[in-house]
Amino acid sequence: MTVIDRVATSPAAAPRAAGWQSRIWMAILAIGLATMAVPTFQSIARVSWATEQGGHGPIVLAIAVWLLVRSWPAMMAQARPGSAIVGAAILLPALVVYVLARVVGSIVIEAAALYLSFVAILYLFIGKQAMRVGWFPIVYFLFVLPPPGSFVAAATQPLRLGISEWAVNILANLGYPVARSGLNIVAGQYDLEVKAACGGLNSMISLTAMGLFYAWIRHNAGAAYNLFLFMAIIGMAIVANLVRVILLILITYYLGDRAAQGFLHEFAGLTMLAVAMGGVILVDELASRRWRKPARG
Repeated sequence: MTVIDRVATSPAAAPRAAGWQSRIWMAILAIGLATMAVPTFQSIARVSWATEQGGHGPIVLAIAVWLLVRSWPAMMAQARPGSAIVGAAILLPALVVYVLARVVGSIVIEAAALYLSFVAILYLFIGKQAMRVGWFPIVYFLFVLPPPGSFVAAATQPLRLGISEWAVNILANLGYPVARSGLNIVAGQYDLEVKAACGGLNSMISLTAMGLFYAWIRHNAGAAYNLFLFMAIIGMAIVANLVRVILLILITYYLGDRAAQGFLHEFAGLTMLAVAMGGVILVDELASRRWRKPARG
């Protein structure tokens, strides 16, 4: 037997060869995932992020990547390659759905298939135990996905009706000449429409993402506490959107429609965000005192 034969058949050579093969496959999968992600995020940026409803997307994506990088050392400490059968059972259908979604131009399904592909590749690379360690960053990426348009329409319609009714009732009780018909509000000589951006769903998504990020950084809070905070954020988002609509009605009434559509429109949005985040921080401060030991995730 030659020296080369003895090295090739030594017990240490096989694990090293398997390790290199695994790294090559992971590199191929990672490059493939990146190749899929670039056109998908270009489409998301064009369809969703460029609108008022999806403007939070880039910030949430940056936070999600930062969270994953921050958790990566702890995840790698528990990393063991996952089952090839389980990983393939998730990855292969996700790839098929991704291709079909690209063909038909459905960005919602395409983004969901990309996310499933990401989860499957991550599972193949680091395994179930490591994914449990990094569950929060992995789940947080869901906030980047654009919601289905039909779901947005169905969810925002009752919210828009409720917010417009409450805003008119509050201002009418304060003596302002306001009235409403459906989603249309009359304030003096001006007509306003409560659009989808004021419906609350976008605020719930963005505020939930920001609020859970705040809770995770401050407490490293587990699933139970995050669920509680999520329920609180829903209420905060509705209240914040109500404040925003009232501000826009008052701006229109006193300064005219042009002022309400310009800088002051953005100011009302920033006020809404400040009110909501202030409420989330207050609820978190009060709850954390009673929730003595938030569950660790």
